Parts: sequence; structure tokens; C-alpha cells
Amino acid sequence: MAVNLLLRLIISHLLTDFVFQPSSWITDRKVKKIRSVKLVWHAIATAVVAYALSGIYTCWWMPLIILISHYLIDLAKSYLPDKFVYFAADQLMHLAVIFIIWLIINNQWQAIISDFNGIAGSTRFWILVLGYIVVTWPLGIIIGMATARWRNDLAATKEAKDGLENAGKWIGICERVLILTFVLTNQFTAIGFLITAKSILRFGDKDKQAEKKTEYILVGTLLSFAASALLGILISYTLK
Repeated sequence: MAVNLLLRLIISHLLTDFVFQPSSWITDRKVKKIRSVKLVWHAIATAVVAYALSGIYTCWWMPLIILISHYLIDLAKSYLPDKFVYFAADQLMHLAVIFIIWLIINNQWQAIISDFNGIAGSTRFWILVLGYIVVTWPLGIIIGMATARWRNDLAATKEAKDGLENAGKWIGICERVLILTFVLTNQFTAIGFLITAKSILRFGDKDKQAEKKTEYILVGTLLSFAASALLGILISYTLK
């Protein structure tokens, strides 16, 4: 029942924030900000749907907290630029309010603290955290240093200038996280599909001028895949 309530509150948030909210309301909030009547209606709709789906109709303060918090969070967001970081922060704050409400209603504080202490005291957990930290920025920096020679050769080319800024870094982080996850879950076939997909994308370009860039990217990709896979094997062996 406790988890059921949390799921219903999250579903109500997703419905009112993404499915049922008209784009005209979002535009009105961005333009009028604190003077936006649509923002008020959106906050009211969010509280009403959450209250209806919760099934706890004696808990009068729950929709009130959701209404006020949702209004203030979205109002603050209306004054910020349309960037992913602000969108993510907005959603995390909404979910945090829902989570706190759920904790209060079900009196789950002691259970959460107990579970947290259990996780924090687990060596396996910290080994996994270490592994995922290593495959993100530290391993990316190491691979960048190892391929610096070829990257410098491409730095002045038109293809390099036309590339999306920092796209390669985030692609590398995502693929290393995926490789490590696949190895830890023994999904080695998925690694083959990932390598094949990336190879097809890179070699699909028939432009001869991009050949050197393609080779550089594949060298970095193979280093990234190999290092992530070896780290995953090492972690799997350590956790046995």
C-alpha cells in the first residue's frame, strides 16, 4: 500500500505536467510569469488530480502542499532560461515534494534511514559507485590524453569545427556507462549490438575528407569500450 501510494502520486504528476497540460499554458507562464492565470490553474489541476488518485480523502493538507509547492516551483522556473539543467531541477523538486509527502503519510522515515544505513555500510555498493565514477570523467580524461595526438591533427579541420560542442564527451560517457552496466549484468550480446550500431553510423558517411576523423573516433571508441569492459570484469570478479 505504501509504495502504491507513491506510484499514484508520481503518475498524477506526470499526467498533469506532461500529458494533460496544454502548450498554451506553458507559453502563458513563460510570458506572463507571476501574472499568469494559467499557472494558477495548472497548480490547482495538479493538486486535484493528485488528491483524486491518492484515495486518501481525509488528508486535506496533501493537495494544499502540492498546490503551493507546484505553483512556486513552476513560477521560479518561468524566470529561468529554457535549459535542460533547469528543467531537470524543476522535475526533481516536484518529485522531492511528492516523496516527502509520501514519507509523512506512511511514516516511512525510520525504514528509509535503516535502508540507507544498510546501503551505506555495504562494500558492494561502494565498489559499484567507484566503478561508475571511474567510467565517466576519469576514464574519459585518460582516453582523451591517449588520443590527443590524433585529436590535435583534426582540431583545425572543418569537420571538427562543425561538430556539436562537447557531444563526443557525453557520447563517450553514455557508452561507457552502458558497457559497464552490460558487463555487470552479463548482457554481453548487447555490447556487440552497441559496437555494430556505432560502426555503421560512422562508416555510413561516404565523404573521404571525414575518413581521418572516422578513424580517430573508432580508436577512441575501441579504447573506451575495452577499458569499460575490463573494469566491469574486474568489478564482477571483486563482487564474487
